[in-house]
Amino acid sequence: MASEYLKWKYRDVKPDEKPAPLTGRAKRANWWHYHKWLVLGGIVLALALGDILWHALGIGQVRPDYEIAYVGRDPLPEDTAAAVENALAGLGQDCNGDGRTVVRLNQYVSGGEDNADYAYASATRLMGDMEDCESYFFLLDDPDRFQREHQILRLLDGTLPDEGSGDDRPFALAWADCPVLAGLDLGSYTQTVLGEHVTGDSQTLMAGLYIARRGFWTEKTAAFLPECDGLWELLTEGADL
Repeated sequence: MASEYLKWKYRDVKPDEKPAPLTGRAKRANWWHYHKWLVLGGIVLALALGDILWHALGIGQVRPDYEIAYVGRDPLPEDTAAAVENALAGLGQDCNGDGRTVVRLNQYVSGGEDNADYAYASATRLMGDMEDCESYFFLLDDPDRFQREHQILRLLDGTLPDEGSGDDRPFALAWADCPVLAGLDLGSYTQTVLGEHVTGDSQTLMAGLYIARRGFWTEKTAAFLPECDGLWELLTEGADL
């Protein structure tokens, strides 16, 4: 009598039936199951590269025609800064050919001795501005100190002082002494100081500042240098140079 093992060994075993062919939807689902992480990783990588390229080419970004550096202890009110940008844009021209004239005012604020971290960050950004020759115009609350520390401003007669020479010839003009600047309609400003709303006249605030322009000792200069020179001549027209 055959053992149970032999019965099992020689049992009739039907061959497996061929699997039914997959439908198109099933094929897509199967492919997605095994490749979804590759696809998602590729999408993330493409978005990251696209963002880098977008910023590198400046796509969709506002490109200024003129840049001004404000260097002072206290920040200019937003209303005043915007009014200055708009007023000067009305006197300038479309240098980069994008169909509009844009002035950008970059604020570098020390904040006083009680804000060492803030002052350091502002000074670092200012150094980057000067290194990259971004700002041509400078608005200063203490022009003598600024020139002593940086020695980058052009003299009012258009010449360049010798680097490190301590040239004491004039290099800055009071805002109030420039008829064109003093005549700009800058409106008023409102800002919050110690929890209270303070309103003032923007022209009165600007009257305490000085305007100067950057000098360049190498081939590296601010963008649109001839146009910037032209705007400087316009802004200082009628001033006692």
